[in-house]
Amino acid sequence: MRRTDFHFDLPKDLIAQRPAEERSASRLLTLDGESRATRDLAFRDLPSLLEPDDLLVFNDTRVVPARVHGIKESGGKIEIFLERALTSNTALVQARASKGLKPQARVALPGGVTARMLGREGDLYRLQFSCDVLAYFEAHGEMPLPPYVERVPETADRERYQTVYARASGAVAAPTAGLHFDAALFAALAVRRIKHAFVTLHVGAGTFQPVRADDIDGHVMHEEYLDVPESTCAAIHATRAAGGRVVAVGTTVVRCLETAASGAPADPGVGARIAPYKGATRIFIKPGYRFRIVDAMVTNFHLPESTLLMLCAAFVGRETLLSAYAHAVAEKYRFFSYGDAMFLTPAKAARERD
Repeated sequence: MRRTDFHFDLPKDLIAQRPAEERSASRLLTLDGESRATRDLAFRDLPSLLEPDDLLVFNDTRVVPARVHGIKESGGKIEIFLERALTSNTALVQARASKGLKPQARVALPGGVTARMLGREGDLYRLQFSCDVLAYFEAHGEMPLPPYVERVPETADRERYQTVYARASGAVAAPTAGLHFDAALFAALAVRRIKHAFVTLHVGAGTFQPVRADDIDGHVMHEEYLDVPESTCAAIHATRAAGGRVVAVGTTVVRCLETAASGAPADPGVGARIAPYKGATRIFIKPGYRFRIVDAMVTNFHLPESTLLMLCAAFVGRETLLSAYAHAVAEKYRFFSYGDAMFLTPAKAARERD
């Protein structure tokens, strides 16, 4: 398939620049991949779409304030954007300056901290900091709003560009489908006895990288770290045994679960199984992929020609998804990280066990 097969026109004024006043006050567009039917709902209606045997799976990663500004030894200014902590004091970063960093070059950073360039890994720089990396960015960094949010980060973004259940520090972009959940919504889910579990995927800045290959099979995914614990695998197997659905809250959860399922043998009585997994993934889910674990998905609206749009197209069908996006544009849904959400159920052709 071609990259341009996933293009759609989006008026700029539909790109959300700020979150809704309340997290769960966003809109929710439902899309059934089999019937192609859509419904316009409020996000607070989500519990009514779920049954007591269903399981919601969340990504509990915590966004690090990932951007700081420093001074090179030459006196030039440089912006350091954290991609991923490697050890307590080393990290992969993006570095934006008039000229790149040379090996062993030092950068002076706010708070009396220095960073030394150890080497390159593709487009990224490997830096050694004179302190604990994550603690430093938490204290001195700016919240890393996406490039399409065209404003300076504000104090409120430290709370709103973070899920209410964020725990494991390490992401440099939010798992945005989870931004719609608040205490009131969790209370409503509890009333319906909807269970939940957690995985961790530290979202990297590569999530915003465009697909440059004309043929999408030529695209190489960025690497991200994930952790699918035994407790979540057990919850998924129990859900399957009870006839419930595994509902992924966000594309990051989909990538976690499908990665962890790829090495687990199928059970003839239950279907695909999932095993604990801790490590990196480069999984690229695109049309033609057959989903092993995920039965439904909560997701935000995604960028044209992006890998996340391709993942959703694999779940419900490309034409079905783009038709729903055209409806969302016509109905003036708010797009991207601070925007509205979708609830997707799959086309039968996308499910391995069907």
